[in-house]
Amino acid sequence: MSDAQISALFAIWSIVGIAAEVPSGALADRFSRRGAMAWAGVFTAAAYTVWLAVPTFAGYAIGFALWGIGGSLSSGAFEALVYDALAADGVADRYTEVFGRITAVGLGAQVAAALAATPLFAIGAYRLVGLVSIAASLAAAYVAFRLPEPPRSHGDDEMDDGRGYFATLRAGIRDAAATPAMRTAVIAVALLSGVDAFEEYVPLLARDWGVSTVHVPLVTLGIPLVAALGAVYAARADRQPPAVLGAMLGLGGVALLGAAAVAMPIGLVAVTVFYGLYRVVWVVAGARLQHQIDSTERATITSVAGFGTEIAGLLLFGAWALGGLPLTSACVLVLAAALPGWLRRSA
Repeated sequence: MSDAQISALFAIWSIVGIAAEVPSGALADRFSRRGAMAWAGVFTAAAYTVWLAVPTFAGYAIGFALWGIGGSLSSGAFEALVYDALAADGVADRYTEVFGRITAVGLGAQVAAALAATPLFAIGAYRLVGLVSIAASLAAAYVAFRLPEPPRSHGDDEMDDGRGYFATLRAGIRDAAATPAMRTAVIAVALLSGVDAFEEYVPLLARDWGVSTVHVPLVTLGIPLVAALGAVYAARADRQPPAVLGAMLGLGGVALLGAAAVAMPIGLVAVTVFYGLYRVVWVVAGARLQHQIDSTERATITSVAGFGTEIAGLLLFGAWALGGLPLTSACVLVLAAALPGWLRRSA
């Protein structure tokens, strides 16, 4: 497929995510966060199934739509489930540390997937990789279904007041804009999370810089590893002044500019540095949003930030189409300059 078709698929993914993000968060709040996460795995498995059955642009478009729904179901529900589990044990202040470690484990799974991709493809080509992906998604759905559902961290009795789904949805949207601090935290998380859409272009960068397609997974292996280290370090960085966190993200933006200037495989080292610094800031901002939330609509409020993330992701796709890596790097530097003020206002 051409770069334009790939970007179109990413756009479909984002548009479906935009439409489903906040409604799915309200479903998790009104019914079950655990159930939402389990269904997320089912929808992801369905996406891989369509890709195997219909390996055309249309098939991929349908698969990305299903994947967008699956992603929206887990977004918000996952953070709410983790935070409320910690709050139930009286250790909500450890959220940054725990969420950072969970993020690191998820990034480590990307490393395992990258290492497995080459032999799986060599043994059974695209079909075997797809079948293993379906099995992994269904296994994740089963594990999610088996997780305990903790009590809500605030106002537990509100869940028994007979409110319907739409009342829950309205309350979550209202609470996401209830105070200046909450609005700022939601916007900061949305824009920072939107930067993560850049990851979709890293394999294309590697290819354009002269890396053969078969070696791309191995050459980019260091990116999730360093990002995992950044996520773990976030618990310590959470104690740093906002200016330090802004400087970290700014340094990452400078690293991206350097990679764009080099435009060779060695530039992937700078991209790796960016992702390590970016993950530190991303985890800290997400944790501060969770600490701001003081209602049972935690998943919905987090999904409002996720809605903003999808919008920011579309803007990043547009920036990439217009100016490639240099313009994307400039956007990161603008965010870095604004970040200290956002963090101070959302404290």
